[in-house]
Amino acid sequence: MAHDHAPTAAELAREAARSTFPHHGLERLLTRVRELPGEERRRLAEALAERYLHGTETEPARSGLLVLMARVGRGLDGLPLAAQRAAYVEGFSLSHCLWGAEGRELLCRAETDEGRPLSAPVIATLRRSALVLGHDAGLVSFAKGFTEPVLNVGEEWAEAALEDGRWRGLLAHAVTARSARPSAAWERTARTLVEGLGAEAVRTAVLGWLALVGRPRTFALRRETHEPDVNASFDPYNANALRGLTWLLALLPPHPATARALGTLAETSLRKAAGLGPRAPKVANAAVGALARTDGEAALAELARLGTRVTYKGTRKLVDAALEARSAALGLSREEIEELAVPGYGLTGTGTAAFPVGEASALLEVRGSRAVLRWRNAAGRLVTTVPAAVRRDHAEALKDLRGLVKDVDTTLSAQAERLDRMFLARRAWTYDRWRAHYLDHPLVGTLARRLIWTVDGTAVAFAEGALRTLAGTPLTGGGTVGLWHPAGREPAEVVAWREWLERHGVTQPFKQAHREVYLLTDAERRTKRYSNRFAAHILRQHQFHSLAAVRGWNDTLRLCVDSSAPPAVRELPQWGLRAEFWVEGDGHEYGTDTNDAGTYLRLRTDQVRFYPADAPQNRASTYGGGYTMWPHLGRRVRPLRLDRIPELVLSEVLRDVDLFVGVAGVGNDPTWSDGGPAGRFRTYWHSCAFGELGQSAETRRALLERLVPRLAIADRCTVEGRFLHVRGDLRTYRIHLGSGNVLMSPNDQYLCIVPGGTDTAAGAAPAYLPFEGDRTLAVVLSKAVLLAHDTAITDPAIAGQIRR
Repeated sequence: MAHDHAPTAAELAREAARSTFPHHGLERLLTRVRELPGEERRRLAEALAERYLHGTETEPARSGLLVLMARVGRGLDGLPLAAQRAAYVEGFSLSHCLWGAEGRELLCRAETDEGRPLSAPVIATLRRSALVLGHDAGLVSFAKGFTEPVLNVGEEWAEAALEDGRWRGLLAHAVTARSARPSAAWERTARTLVEGLGAEAVRTAVLGWLALVGRPRTFALRRETHEPDVNASFDPYNANALRGLTWLLALLPPHPATARALGTLAETSLRKAAGLGPRAPKVANAAVGALARTDGEAALAELARLGTRVTYKGTRKLVDAALEARSAALGLSREEIEELAVPGYGLTGTGTAAFPVGEASALLEVRGSRAVLRWRNAAGRLVTTVPAAVRRDHAEALKDLRGLVKDVDTTLSAQAERLDRMFLARRAWTYDRWRAHYLDHPLVGTLARRLIWTVDGTAVAFAEGALRTLAGTPLTGGGTVGLWHPAGREPAEVVAWREWLERHGVTQPFKQAHREVYLLTDAERRTKRYSNRFAAHILRQHQFHSLAAVRGWNDTLRLCVDSSAPPAVRELPQWGLRAEFWVEGDGHEYGTDTNDAGTYLRLRTDQVRFYPADAPQNRASTYGGGYTMWPHLGRRVRPLRLDRIPELVLSEVLRDVDLFVGVAGVGNDPTWSDGGPAGRFRTYWHSCAFGELGQSAETRRALLERLVPRLAIADRCTVEGRFLHVRGDLRTYRIHLGSGNVLMSPNDQYLCIVPGGTDTAAGAAPAYLPFEGDRTLAVVLSKAVLLAHDTAITDPAIAGQIRR
């Protein structure tokens, strides 16, 4: 006897509407349905189709009815609503993952069973879902059945790789790279494929694809509720292929372009996406592993460069392990390996080189911290543009030269950071070794010759082709060389070196002669064992986290969860010390005080302390609360007295913390004039934006007093107290020397100028600056030039405030 299945259909629909995910009530009903004969299940599917066509459900519920039909009619052919089901399946193409995938997978199966092929974007979604939902054996098995296209579409590099069919076998093998490192069998197959295609052809193709990694997707995916930024992440299926491609590159003969591409891939893969963190750590790890297995100077140089750039802990450990392995193999220290790893890039002099290209020649010159490429044409004349013959006949050589310029720039930046962190390393060199690896090195020499050194205790710098003392006496030899630091020096000597730099037109790669020295304050003598100098500031957590890593600090991102975390720590093994900077998450309101993943957006700062290197670690609740050495971690150790900390160590650690506050602090952000969320930081912002100057700002003020008279707008500018005063034609302005924020007459109205607007301040800096890297100094100078000519401002956002 036939049964009326409408009530059952209604019951199924009602249970399905309760949640977008499978739940007990719905599964219990479906278990009963699966026990029905096929014809009864067909009639039930038809009842669901009728409800879909003529019911009153909302659109999400109607879509759920299609999924229910697939689950009820599993294994049956000729189910109704074929067109609607096909359109619904095609909609999967814009999903990153099919959450609650069983019914959606069955809809896809029904399409293939009825002879309708799935589109490449839908196949891509199924593959991603199989990786994300690996516990669903049916989905994993179904997804494995799709062998074409060999890569997922949607990423530019993958679609470029798919254009030429001869690479299909290579790509299919690369996709099988699902483990942390290749097996012997995997490598044997890879070598066979490479032999058949040609090593050089494989390298050229793979490097071309890797150059496209990280570009925006060719079509955007929908970001579902609570999903991370799926359009910024790597496709996990293609990420396996990328890992395999790095393994392939490690099997090829070493080549500088390969090392460059692997280093770039590592950094690209570690860029962060909202709610996700690093985009593809496993790809970055594979790139580092490939560099570690690649011989040659270029691979070692790239590892050393990544050692100064990578902050993600897992990948950083791999970089460190690779460098330590090279150190052990060569019988050298890590520091010596880093010195040896710096390539010369074909430079024949310190910072100069000439490369013949056909009948022309390219002239590479390092100017400051940048490489500049000029040309000499076939007639021997200097020209500013690439000769037409080079563009026409030597495109590949031109591409290599531009890559070389990029390599020089990135290496210069990394080496400047390494040298800047060397003050606390207590490094010393023999004179001959120092000249070879620093002063006379074709690349590092461009940095070393702009710094002050000590030779057997005598301070010297490079000028007029030789090392010279402050008095100008040449120095031609010596025993022990070190890096000069102003801590502990007489003020007159420091001032004399600053004047020497100006007199010789030397721009240092970072602050050295003008470096801030942080001496103990009266308040710190009273507190004795901790400094509150930088307490009670609000920092953007992610910016602080990245900056701390660059400066050699270990920091843990704080989440608004019931957990604990240590403070930010800088290990100082050469001194037997550990510095701690206490921070805690600000606020407890999800969405306002955290991102979607529950990570605090902002931190509050507290004390700076020093402990013996072997002291147990302090920890505190991530919800806030005092740091303490937990009993189970070992004995309690008191913090060291600040007056027992070496002056150089105290100064450099406090300088780092000042940098964190100055760069990551919300008080220096001109867009926070409204006080941030609910205005609760308004008082704090104003105190930072226009308050007393810190140590770095005091250094900036002293420098501006010397620089302002050299500006083209000198007659409109004066330095008074905390401000650079600028007289425009419409108003007068006061630019705070600590934050770069601006007040304008009358009544000290706030003027919001966000750096990077449409108005530029060409020629803002004077012809000479004594050091690089002070972003706030550049902001102050550019705003001064802009506002001195306020009638010429065209940016409506700025002009509107001034003319209001």
